[in-house]
Amino acid sequence: MPTRKKTLMFLSSFLTSFGSFVVTCSILGLPAWVRSEITISDNISNGSVIISYGLFRGTSNQDLNDGLAELPKDFEVLGTLSNSSQKTLHSVVILFVVLSLLTSLLSSGFTLYNSISNPYQTFLGPTGVYTWNGLGASCVLLAMILFVANTQSNHISEKLLQVLYPVATDKGATHSYGTAFWLMLLVILLNVVTVVITIFYQKARYRKKQEQRKPMEYAPRDGILF
Repeated sequence: MPTRKKTLMFLSSFLTSFGSFVVTCSILGLPAWVRSEITISDNISNGSVIISYGLFRGTSNQDLNDGLAELPKDFEVLGTLSNSSQKTLHSVVILFVVLSLLTSLLSSGFTLYNSISNPYQTFLGPTGVYTWNGLGASCVLLAMILFVANTQSNHISEKLLQVLYPVATDKGATHSYGTAFWLMLLVILLNVVTVVITIFYQKARYRKKQEQRKPMEYAPRDGILF
């Protein structure tokens, strides 16, 4: 059976891992990943279109200086995008977030198992905790980088504009990232905290082993021979 200290430390790691899982679930469901304001003009109107979207769904509405604005539109991101590089990269972002969700779930299982058992020398021990949290943090970081690249360099918002408002001419766009996007930093932080707690446990375990060896190392030679 694990010691009380080990149980408490791995239960703390379980809480941070499960917290990462919950936050990632929220990230997948929230629509506020990015808000793009795109200046437009056509033959009868000019103004801007505001497009807000997440991984799956989004909304758009017009703010026109001249002309009659259309009603707000709800859309599915992958369904609106044609078979293009923007759609492919957006799908990869979703894949990385889902992988992060799975690694958080696996980390939760490993840390909970370590709080009630002693699989120290196997992959189910700290090695597995390090592996899943490292992979999870890497997937989230890659998802953030690819999402920004798709928004800024690959012009996904402008591509959505072309499909939603075919007659509008794009005159430039500004982007601001929402709550769901920045929550990914919290997921990375929780992964790091889980690893740090496990490292502290390993150091404490190593220190205890060293202290148990000291009485034999410093015992008188005659006593050892006896």
